[in-house]
Amino acid sequence: MAGPGGSEQPQRAAAAAAAAPLLAPAAPAAPPVPSAPQAPDGDLDLPGDPSAAEVHLTSRPESASTARRLSLSVVRRWGLSPLGDTVELLVSELVGNAVRHTGAQTFGLRMLRRRGWIRVEVRDPSRALPCLLPVRAMDTSGRGLFLVDHLSDRWGVDLLPRGKTTWFELRVPER
Repeated sequence: MAGPGGSEQPQRAAAAAAAAPLLAPAAPAAPPVPSAPQAPDGDLDLPGDPSAAEVHLTSRPESASTARRLSLSVVRRWGLSPLGDTVELLVSELVGNAVRHTGAQTFGLRMLRRRGWIRVEVRDPSRALPCLLPVRAMDTSGRGLFLVDHLSDRWGVDLLPRGKTTWFELRVPER
């Protein structure tokens, strides 16, 4: 479900084939990012907890690795390790789009959990909407939103007064 001015793309029934931390200064209006907690297994120093507050990362290709580690750490802490590979892949795609196409200096990563769902959000200051393009077998790029569309249960974009949040949601099996 998209917010005011946003759009949402439901997943299609067809399944697709599985295809040094950089902490940016926090935006003035954002709540402070907590000090770097360790991952549940204790081996990673992370720049924040995206399930507690938005984590701001610099808009550089190396930040995709940090975003993947952060998201995987949260998914494991939530006891949802079977979703780890999918979350890592989809976070990489959203972060890649934010780094490649927005011209922003930073982006934000946030993860939310509610009964039956997890939601991952990547916020950037650009109001340009991402485009889901047709993908052909010989294409060498442009598959990011195709993967998000096919592997998530829902995804969309919420326009903000200064930028946008691109998000995806995955259903969580009830215990």
